[in-house]
Order: sequence, then structure tokens, then C-alpha cells
Amino acid sequence: MTANGETSAAAPGPKGRSQQQPYVGAGERRTEQGLDDGVLATRVGLRIPAGLDYEVWERAGQRIARLADSSAWCLGDWIIYGESRYTDRYRRAVKAAGLDYQTIRNYAWVARRFDHARRRSELSFQHHAEVAALTPEQQDYWLDQSRRFGWSRNELRKNVRAARKGKTAHAEAPEALPRIKASPERVQRWRLAAERSGSTLEGWIAARLDAAAAVMLGTAKDVPVNR
Repeated sequence: MTANGETSAAAPGPKGRSQQQPYVGAGERRTEQGLDDGVLATRVGLRIPAGLDYEVWERAGQRIARLADSSAWCLGDWIIYGESRYTDRYRRAVKAAGLDYQTIRNYAWVARRFDHARRRSELSFQHHAEVAALTPEQQDYWLDQSRRFGWSRNELRKNVRAARKGKTAHAEAPEALPRIKASPERVQRWRLAAERSGSTLEGWIAARLDAAAAVMLGTAKDVPVNR
């Protein structure tokens, strides 16, 4: 309170909230989730502090991606349980949650095809969806190949389709390469670069070698830019 009876702009408002702070509704406060160093996920989006370091911003994005991917598994498992436990009421719960029934059914179909022990945490839900129609043995084979060579979902799809047409996938039976000797510092630098590109170390190294070969052979335009 100032001398003339006016309230200072920094004085606490109702329930101690400073009037200089942005308004956060009660519903938003209940659904806040900390992602990294002040980055908060709410029901209606992110609250990001000013001057956020790049590394923190990048880590937050990685966590959001993991949460988005795991939600498909979780929703699939959720509806599977509901169908078996609440056969006459589970559709009501889907509607009450504001979810699209067909989308949830698709998630459940993939989830049924992979028990928890066979789900690869290093790969996305969409990787699993690409091979869900195959036999368990084929599923395991293609998922292992994806993990080994750092294939994206689209690369996995391309290789599966090529195999179905009787063609050999480009990395299905890779030729052995000489072992590369490198200092721990170099390996750590490579790993960091691979992580920042969203790839595995093996996939990142292969992409860099492909790019270098394309430059030397004059076929750089043939190298995918998204790798």
C-alpha cells in the first residue's frame, strides 16, 4: 500500500499471487507438468521462461516427443483393459475423454500385437505399427534391424516393402566394415552430434558417410536431406 492508498503493482493479489505474474487458471495449475528447468506443460500448451538456454529447450522437445509417443501405447493399453473389464461402458469412457473411437481402436490393435516385453523403447510407436500385421518373428526381425541401423519409420516401411517385392533391403545383410579406432573424446563428440540430430550413433555415422561419398561421386542430390 502506497502513501496515497493505492496498491503497488507488485503487491500480492488474491491468494498471494503477484499481480505482475501472468494469470494461470485453476484448471491449468492442476495439469502443469515440469519438463525441464522451468518449462511447464499445461493443458493448453507450454509455459517457457524468457532467455531459455538452447540445450534446455532441446531437452524439453525430446521429452515432449517421448510423451507424445508413449501416449499412443498408453491409450491402446487403456482401451484394451476397458474392453475386457467394462464391456458395456467403455465406449462411454472414450466419449467422455473426448477421444476418437477409431483412433483409439487403432492404438489398441497395435498394442495387442506387442506385449510389453517386445516393445522397443528406442523405437517409436509408429515403427511398431508399420510391422504390426507381420508374424511375431518378422516383427522382431524388422524392429531389430531398425534399432541396429537407426532407421526412421519411413526407412523401415521402404525396406519392408522392398523385401515383400523380392528385393533385398539396403541394410538387410550389411557388408562388414573395418573397426574404427577413435579416442573417447571423439566418440563422445560423435554421440552428442547423433543425439542432437535425433539419430542413433550408427545411423548418424552411416548418414555422414553416405553424404561424403555422394560429394566425392558427384551424386549429392541423391542423399536424403532428412537424415
